Amino acid sequence: MLTERFVASTRSVEEKSNPTTAKDIGIHIHEYQPNPSHKSSFKKSSTGPSCLAVNATHIFTAQADKSVIHVYNRERNNQEAVVPFQEQITCLALAGRHDGAGTLVMGTQGGRLILWELATGRQISTPQSHLQSVTCLAVDPTFNFLISGSLDSNLHVWSIPSLLSFSQPSQNDPSQPLPLSPLRTLTNHHAAIHAVIFGHSASKANFAMSAAEDQTCIVWDYVNGDVLQTFLLGDSPHCLALDPADRAAYAGYEDGSIQLLDLYKQSSLVHPVYDPHHQSTPTQPPPSDRWPLSGTPSPVLCLQVSYDSTTLLSGHADGTIRKWDIARGSYKTQFADLSRPVTNLVMLPPTGFPNPPASNLKLHHVVKPRYESSLDTSGGTSMIPSNYTFTAQFTSTLPLPNPPALYHDLDAALTHPSFPTHMLEEGIAELTASNTSPANHESSDEYNNLKSVNEKLRSQLDDALRRQRDAIAKVLKLERERFNKGEDEAVKRARKKRRRIKMMEVEERKRKVVMGEVVDDGGEGEGDGDGDVRMGKDGAEEVSSDTDEMSSD
Repeated sequence: MLTERFVASTRSVEEKSNPTTAKDIGIHIHEYQPNPSHKSSFKKSSTGPSCLAVNATHIFTAQADKSVIHVYNRERNNQEAVVPFQEQITCLALAGRHDGAGTLVMGTQGGRLILWELATGRQISTPQSHLQSVTCLAVDPTFNFLISGSLDSNLHVWSIPSLLSFSQPSQNDPSQPLPLSPLRTLTNHHAAIHAVIFGHSASKANFAMSAAEDQTCIVWDYVNGDVLQTFLLGDSPHCLALDPADRAAYAGYEDGSIQLLDLYKQSSLVHPVYDPHHQSTPTQPPPSDRWPLSGTPSPVLCLQVSYDSTTLLSGHADGTIRKWDIARGSYKTQFADLSRPVTNLVMLPPTGFPNPPASNLKLHHVVKPRYESSLDTSGGTSMIPSNYTFTAQFTSTLPLPNPPALYHDLDAALTHPSFPTHMLEEGIAELTASNTSPANHESSDEYNNLKSVNEKLRSQLDDALRRQRDAIAKVLKLERERFNKGEDEAVKRARKKRRRIKMMEVEERKRKVVMGEVVDDGGEGEGDGDGDVRMGKDGAEEVSSDTDEMSSD
């Protein structure tokens, strides 16, 4: 049976606490399903939004209004370390596998990034890249890209391998980019960035989303820096969460309501996220996609979606964790009350799958960060220092890299991040060993047969492309005809409505004439285009239009 848990962190406030809750407990681990319950907790922590990071062995929190990181060991269920830094840490993110060592990325109040290799203690600090405090961080599923958002309304896209590389470009070489600098900056927002998230795809077609105080949410092609879609919201969103299948996003508002951002709601002949029409036209979600909160309003500070995409969890400033029914689009029930503002929610990977993949690495304890001159590579050097030590436990035998005897060629090509080395070597060897010229091939029967087959396939492909173009043209033609038909019907309905109004006015005038009442003759003989009113030969009025005529004697 699958088991799903989540970690919640809170921020301490000077208020009367719930007598059933310890005052100094700041981190709670809950089981969400199948048996909702509180499992464990950690003390001495008070975190702000985006200041919680979790992996399989440790929990990391940035203490609110202080320059320290609290490290908790999940195996021993205690606090392992308190790590001080030179400036206040305002947000956290983990780069690396959930069950691996990884790198902790920290954003600072001064606008810098700090990277801490947990198994080596190596610490890398970037120059000030943001003009104001860093508010949020996100790492893509491949652990190659990092996005940082700030109060200065800018988003920076970083290359994690470049930040961690021992070989950095020299500052004295103008032809090279500055060391430890972002790849690009995204500047379409006009106010402070509140949240940024990545899609779940590991391909180059993945996207990122950001929410800002300017009441907009933007979908980005972060590799090229292009805007894919812009959502115009009714309020300023505090947080974002993305559906596990990347079908929709959810934003939390100040009044406790949830905004649904459906990425597939608009029909398109291509992928809706990459439709060029959506790139130039902002989208405003309908009022029905905003789900109100029952009871006393309380700001939403964090959001998470369950593994099966059926439930949305929200953390609120009043200390409650609430459940929302995604299928019905409505508030469901209260899950827990932690008595302090719930600033972060992190869903843990579900457990209970049959034959889960075994982890090859286990980090029993972190190595405290150190910044030494021998680790400073800003001058352009590429030497790995002699005291660079990796401390972790290998829990199984490491697999050999790309063993051809153990993998089928097709499986290796499909699962390898690029072309497998042995396949490239075999292909190069075949090309090198082939000394037959194209002229000799032309005279062979095999070459002629292959050429004939290729020509037939090319002809079939051209026919298929032609049929596809014809089908697309017919679809577009039908869409235009349906649109024009709808416009014509609307015009006809408007004209009929105007004629009915004119007829009522004519009948009213006739009644007044019969009853001897005063009749306003102003405007007689003048028309309005679609329905003109004029006097008939015997003093009665006539009503006419561009399409029909109606008269009465």
